[in-house]
Amino acid sequence: MGRFRAWRVDAVVRALAVASGVALCTGGAALAAGDKPQYAGDVHLGVASCSGSTCHGAVEAWEDSSVLQSEYITWQRQDKHATAYQVLLNDRSQRIARNLGLESAHTADLCLDCHGDNVAADKRGKQFQIADGVGCEACHGGAIRYLGIHISGIAGHQENVDAGMYPTDDPVARAELCISCHFGETRKFVTHRIMGAGHPRMSFELDTFTAIMPAHFQVDADYRERKGAANGVQTWAIGQAIAIRETLVAMVDPERGRDGIFPELVLFDCQACHHPMSNIRWEPRAGTGLGPGIVRLNDANLVMLRIIAGEVDEELGSSLRQHTLALHDASTQGHEAMVAAAGELQALLGGVVERLAAHNFEAGAMQALLHGVIAEGMSGEYVDYAAAEQATMALGSILNAMRVAGVVDEGQYNAMNEALNGLYDAVAKDEEYRPPAYVEALRAFEATIPKS
Repeated sequence: MGRFRAWRVDAVVRALAVASGVALCTGGAALAAGDKPQYAGDVHLGVASCSGSTCHGAVEAWEDSSVLQSEYITWQRQDKHATAYQVLLNDRSQRIARNLGLESAHTADLCLDCHGDNVAADKRGKQFQIADGVGCEACHGGAIRYLGIHISGIAGHQENVDAGMYPTDDPVARAELCISCHFGETRKFVTHRIMGAGHPRMSFELDTFTAIMPAHFQVDADYRERKGAANGVQTWAIGQAIAIRETLVAMVDPERGRDGIFPELVLFDCQACHHPMSNIRWEPRAGTGLGPGIVRLNDANLVMLRIIAGEVDEELGSSLRQHTLALHDASTQGHEAMVAAAGELQALLGGVVERLAAHNFEAGAMQALLHGVIAEGMSGEYVDYAAAEQATMALGSILNAMRVAGVVDEGQYNAMNEALNGLYDAVAKDEEYRPPAYVEALRAFEATIPKS
């Protein structure tokens, strides 16, 4: 099963449902209406408006239909987003709420902002139920304007988008939406205090999480004609870039980048502090330039992005490496120095999302990125768990894209996929992660790559 093996799917769907974000409203200025569904200003009618048997509530997919028509049933029966609200009623969530001084998890905006479709009260239609969890409109946008033209069949995809439907088919828009809960954004943010109250560690990679969700759409010729489709490598690359963008925005934000006299510790590497004192595990990393005993920024997405950047633009990749070192060094000098270095990194990465969205990740690029991810591990850059976890998901995304593109045949894919299982085993439990075991699994994976 490779990256889709059962234990890993369980781990990630728990992240979707349990850790999809007890979100912190920062009180910062809201962005202009018309961006993400929660804030776009359209009335949300509720999942009942989508669930009719002649709409998206068919028990089985329709034949000769441009869409499956069974999307609601798939979401209801298989998608953990459907039970995201119910998670707030369990003992763990209620304990988190008590620890944070909240009356209850299932009534607090702090939690509902990501565990439900928490639109303003005046944006809830008569059939809307917050208990429906992360429903259709939480991702696809309030249906009040587009529902009529959508069900009539007279509108194409762009007309639906123009009428308020959120373009989840666009990997940039999808990344911005998913990361807004799986990390945070200006109006909601998963903080270290929330983690300290008992919330699970956040983990996200756009292409992998997209792939393991129970698909309620089919990317066939008709889909590609109507919407187009980015390959998995491009989706992975865009997700990494937007994750870094949002991290840097949080870092320089005076409301989110600090917590009293401390920096916001959720921006730092969990395992730099959270491991048994008897586990003497520190090893030097050239990519940070830091010595032992220093709390390190979580740069896992930066490690991936510099590999990607090096493939797209070698000079950009080199500059990104230097700016990453400067950011780590600045974090040891003080908060102002770190914010300044983060601002310089923001300036360097200006426009990078657009470049990745326009870049053609063909066979040669896929192979180069595969070897690039492996090379970073061999050089010691995955001594930190978060980077190894991201690298594993990256290799899965690249490998799957190579299969789809015909770069590897079924036999080659199966051999590589089996070796990929070893990498997933090595990152199965963050508390038990051992870098030497991961490097050994990485070598075994590398040995399965067909010689060109």
